[in-house]
Amino acid sequence: MRFSTRSIMLVGLGTVLGVSLTIGQGVLAEREDIKQSPLPLDDLRTFTDVFGKIKSDYVEPTQDSALLENAIRGMLTGLDPHSTYLDAEAYQELRVGTSGKFGGLGIEVGMEDGFVKVISPIDDTPAQRAGMQTGDLIIRIDDTPVKGLSLGDAVKLMRGEPGSKILLTVVRENEDKPLKVSITRAVIKVNSVKSRMLDPGFGYVRISQFQSNTGENIINAVSELKKEHEANLKGLIIDLRNNPGGVLNAAVAVSDAFLEDGLIVYTEGRVNDSEMKFKATPTDIVKGAPIVVLVNGGSASASEIVAGALQDHKRAVIMGTTTFGKGSVQTILPIPNGAALKLTTARYYTPSGRSIQAEGIIPDIKLENVKLTAMEASPFEPIKEANLSGHLDNGNGKDNETDDAADNKDKQELSLAQKDYQLYEALNLLKGLEILQR
Repeated sequence: MRFSTRSIMLVGLGTVLGVSLTIGQGVLAEREDIKQSPLPLDDLRTFTDVFGKIKSDYVEPTQDSALLENAIRGMLTGLDPHSTYLDAEAYQELRVGTSGKFGGLGIEVGMEDGFVKVISPIDDTPAQRAGMQTGDLIIRIDDTPVKGLSLGDAVKLMRGEPGSKILLTVVRENEDKPLKVSITRAVIKVNSVKSRMLDPGFGYVRISQFQSNTGENIINAVSELKKEHEANLKGLIIDLRNNPGGVLNAAVAVSDAFLEDGLIVYTEGRVNDSEMKFKATPTDIVKGAPIVVLVNGGSASASEIVAGALQDHKRAVIMGTTTFGKGSVQTILPIPNGAALKLTTARYYTPSGRSIQAEGIIPDIKLENVKLTAMEASPFEPIKEANLSGHLDNGNGKDNETDDAADNKDKQELSLAQKDYQLYEALNLLKGLEILQR
């Protein structure tokens, strides 16, 4: 079978309420070994026998088109967790999803043990604001049990008009009983890149997912941070935690922004068009400043491409927990009826030849996301040299009294450590790397 229509390749993970994320382009070529392979007549005869029995004996009349479409779905879902059949509606949503605007709850989902599993809530969406977490298992959607539903059926139940409410029953690790989470549906507008200055000269960039314009956005974000600092950055943190993936070209562009040469990622598959290599161009937007990349179990696919490329080139320190481990590439193959197939066609590899499939990117520094609480202040202030009567001046011409600015800085650092311990440690590491580099 030949598909002459332009196809789309994917490294996104799961489904965002029916929206998968595109990553490049290619065409599935006709293979000689497929053309020469004889049709499995015995198996096809079995298929037609089963088809006839369902038509004649099933308790209710069935439509031929529905049976054949379900057979196609079964063929694809039986291959691996990421190959699937996209009807015309789902295919259209996929194409809209890469623009960064779509309807829904704002969660990336997949299936596990018959339940819908939350792979990652998307930043600044109803799902995140309602408290949905990576790893949550959705067992009931309003009054409908999820067990027995396909992912597509569950996604359709979760869709709805913006402003309408949905009640999800969720099983969460370390919780004694299921949780009830009420979410108000909305049109999701995803800003894939956010940035801010953590400390003078030390920038922070958060990439929530890889969209078609993410590469351009991160260049603009770093440029704005430089203007704020009025100089090149001393260091940069790239936060890829709970980033489920997205557009391959965007992952390549983000990696290329910090690499001056060498391979970024390559793919290998059975079809010639599935074999691609992406190389860096000689531009580093932070001019060699140290980089720390934060990852966790919700960092998947395109996120792993970026982390793997920067790690293999020793351009960044990867910190956090082991990533999801999705190292396969899906190709969207449009078919004449307006639907499409999402078919796994290749594996991708990091520059050193590592496949992260079912293994993930192992951080250089493993760091769990823990919660810190401040200790109660001692009623007695420690005695220092400056408190002793008749102490000598330091000769620096500075006032020995406590610097209010330093106190405020300590409070800010404590606040960051309590809010996001991994980010706090990443900033400390970045400062150490900058001191050594200096």
